Amino acid sequence: MAGTVMVPWYATGFRGDDFEAALNEAAAVAIRYGASSYAVYRSHEDRYRFQQFAAFDSKTDWERYWEGDEMVYFRTTHSSWYQVPVLYGWWEETARGAVSRTPVPAGSNGHGNGHPAVSD
Repeated sequence: MAGTVMVPWYATGFRGDDFEAALNEAAAVAIRYGASSYAVYRSHEDRYRFQQFAAFDSKTDWERYWEGDEMVYFRTTHSSWYQVPVLYGWWEETARGAVSRTPVPAGSNGHGNGHPAVSD
């Protein structure tokens, strides 16, 4: 069954920027193992906190990626750059939605009532 893996990472002191660059590179490798998408997020409030996401059609594909040469190398080479343990989770989607972002027409007041913008 398809799912998304979420991997929480926490970089060690003064390694945040270097860890970000290395993690971004390692995360992209997931595509070679069958991931349909991947993403890495960095917390705005805590610049050492990261979330890695990867969507796979099967958990077996995820395990191939996580235990593959590239990720083993990443975890080994950068083992002093993040805190352990790293506890990932396999998540199955139960709902999805999106907001359509329609641009506000020029001259509109943005309230959707058809009145033009008023300038002071």
